[in-house]
Amino acid sequence: MAPGHYFWAIFYFACLCSASLANNARVNFREKEKKILDQILGAGKYDARIRPSGINGTDDKATQVYVNMFLRSISKIDDYKMEYSVQLTFREQWLDERLKFDDIGGRLKYLTLTEANRVWMPDLFFSNEKEGHFHNIIMPNVYIRIFPYGSVLYSIRISLTLACPMNLKLYPLDRQVCSLRMASYGWTTADLVFLWKEGDPVQVVKNLHLPRFTLEKFLTDYCNSKTNTGEYSCLKVDLLFKREFSYYLIQIYIPCCMLVIVSWVSFWLDQGAVPARVSLGVTTLLTMATQTSGINASLPPVSYTKAIDVWTGVCLTFVFGALLEFALVNYASRSADRAADIHRENMKKKRRELEQASLDAASDLLDTDSNATFAMKPLVRHPGDPLALEKLRQCEVHMQAPKRQNCCRSWMSKFPTSPLKKIPCFGRGQCSRSKRIDVISRITFPLVFALFNLVYWSTYLFREEEED
Repeated sequence: MAPGHYFWAIFYFACLCSASLANNARVNFREKEKKILDQILGAGKYDARIRPSGINGTDDKATQVYVNMFLRSISKIDDYKMEYSVQLTFREQWLDERLKFDDIGGRLKYLTLTEANRVWMPDLFFSNEKEGHFHNIIMPNVYIRIFPYGSVLYSIRISLTLACPMNLKLYPLDRQVCSLRMASYGWTTADLVFLWKEGDPVQVVKNLHLPRFTLEKFLTDYCNSKTNTGEYSCLKVDLLFKREFSYYLIQIYIPCCMLVIVSWVSFWLDQGAVPARVSLGVTTLLTMATQTSGINASLPPVSYTKAIDVWTGVCLTFVFGALLEFALVNYASRSADRAADIHRENMKKKRRELEQASLDAASDLLDTDSNATFAMKPLVRHPGDPLALEKLRQCEVHMQAPKRQNCCRSWMSKFPTSPLKKIPCFGRGQCSRSKRIDVISRITFPLVFALFNLVYWSTYLFREEEED
C-alpha cells in the first residue's frame, strides 16, 4: 500500500474516534434517568401492589427488609402522661429485582424518587405510637434511591410521640426504659421479615441534651408477636434513661430539710411566746403541705408508694410533730401554773389558820389573872438541850458529800418535773415539766431525723444499684 493510503486511513480512524468521543460527551444523563424510570416503572411493567421476591428471586421466601435509624433529638419525657417525643431519620432497605437497570458503565450510581407510591413499600408501623407527623418544610423530607442491582433505599424524617410505661417506685432515684417498637401490620413472617442492619443499626446525635435525663445506652432487639392471624415481624429499640438527681436535690430535698429544721426553732422559743410558736408551726406545716401537693401534681396518681412520697410524708410528720410538741408544752405549763396556784392558796390558808390560832391563844392569855407571871424562853439553849442536838444532827446530814450522779441525769435534774418540789420553780417561764419537754425535743427531733436520712438514702441507693 502506498504511503498516501496509510495517511488517509489513519486520518479517517482519528475522525471516527473524535466523533465517538464527542457523542459520549453530549450524553444527557438526566434524560437517561428519565428513560430508565419510564422503562422500569412504566405502565404494565411494574406493579407496586406485588411484594418483591425473596432471597435469590425465590417466590416462596419472605422479603427481607433491613432497618436502621438516626436519632436526631428527644424533645421531652413526660412523667405524668408516661410518654416521650423523638425526632428521627428512619431508613429501610430491601431488594427488588424488578428494578434492575443498566448503570451505563458505572456512570449512573442510583436513581432518585420522591413519590413513595411508585414502588412497593413495606407496611411498617410504630406499635407504641401516640402521635406522629412527617416533615414537609420546605419540601417533603423523604426520598427513595434505586440502585442498579435492584436495591431500594427508603429514607424519611418523622417526629413521634411514643408511649413509655414507667415504674416510679424509686422516683426520683429511678431509671426508665423507653422502647420504640416497629412491626409489620399485614404481612406475616412468611411474607415479610424485618431485620436490623448489620454494623450500626441505630445512631444517636452527639450533642443530645435532655433537661432532666441522661441517655445512658440503647439496645436493639426483636419482638415478634403472634396473633390469631399469624406471626408478625417486629423490631424494638430500648432507650435507657437515667434521671438527673441534682434538679430534685435543689428543688425538693433541700427545701424540705430546711422546713423541718425551721420547725425546730420553736423548741428554743420561750414557752410564753404562744403567738410566735403557733405562727411558726402553722406556717411551716402549710408550706410543707403545699410543697407536697406541688410534687404530686407533676406525677401520675399511681397506686404504689414512691421514694419521694416517703420523704415528703416523713418531713410533713416531723413538722406536724413540732406543732403537737408545743401543744403538749403549753398544756404542761398551764398544769404547772394551776398546781402552783393551788399550792399558794393552800399556803395562804395555812398561814391564815396559824395567825388565827395565835390570836386565839393570845386572847386566852389575856383572859387569865392579870397578876400571873410568864416564863420567858431563853434565846440561847444549853448544850444538853435535845432540840439543839437534833439541829446539829441535821446540819451534819446536809454537810455530807453528795453522791456522784450520772452526767445525763444530773443535766436533766436542772429541769425538775414538778414545781412543787422546789419553791424557786414557781411562776410562768420558770423551770418545769414543760421546759424539760422542750429540752428533750431539741435533742430527740434532730437525732431521729438524722437516723431517718441514714436509713432512707442507704435503702434507696442500694435498691438503685440492685436494679442496675
